[in-house]
Amino acid sequence: MKIAIIDYGAGNVKSIEFALQRLGYSSELTSNADTVKAADRVIFPGVGEASSAMKMLKSTGLDRLIPALEQPVLGICLGMQLMCNYCEEGDTKGLNIFDVKVVKFNNQLKVPQVGWNTIFDLKTDLFNGIEENAYMYLVHSFYVPAYRDSIANSSYGVNYSVALHKNNFYGVQFHPEKSGEIGEQILKNFIEIR
Repeated sequence: MKIAIIDYGAGNVKSIEFALQRLGYSSELTSNADTVKAADRVIFPGVGEASSAMKMLKSTGLDRLIPALEQPVLGICLGMQLMCNYCEEGDTKGLNIFDVKVVKFNNQLKVPQVGWNTIFDLKTDLFNGIEENAYMYLVHSFYVPAYRDSIANSSYGVNYSVALHKNNFYGVQFHPEKSGEIGEQILKNFIEIR
């Protein structure tokens, strides 16, 4: 199983690599288009600010490569947000994989949301073996409103999409690599998706 972790300078990649190692998988951190295309699974991480991250993707051509991938792809945190068509953060045009806008939490809430929160309305094989209201670790100030491609939701002042799915693309707002055994089960489920 070849697992590529997309390297564009905006990811928490070491935690992902260690989580995959604990599951018995090796991975390759890469920005090489041929390596990404040849992988069986692709993980698209992201931590940081949307417009800066999108500039980094464009500078390497990854902004054109990622939406064209045909194998299972998992966007994590900012990676998921960049898979959407627009993000309010930095007035950023996304990759147009998910037809939804990423918006900022209400100013009356403490942002960023940092810490553990429950996920519910779980759908698809990505959540096999995961119970409703399982806790996941999140750090974010922007969110995807609940919509048709939602496969899991959470609540922080408003119910919102915490996971998305369309064709071969999956996205999670939470950090599975920092969410203990439950998060690692979600990574394992992604790797085993057929």
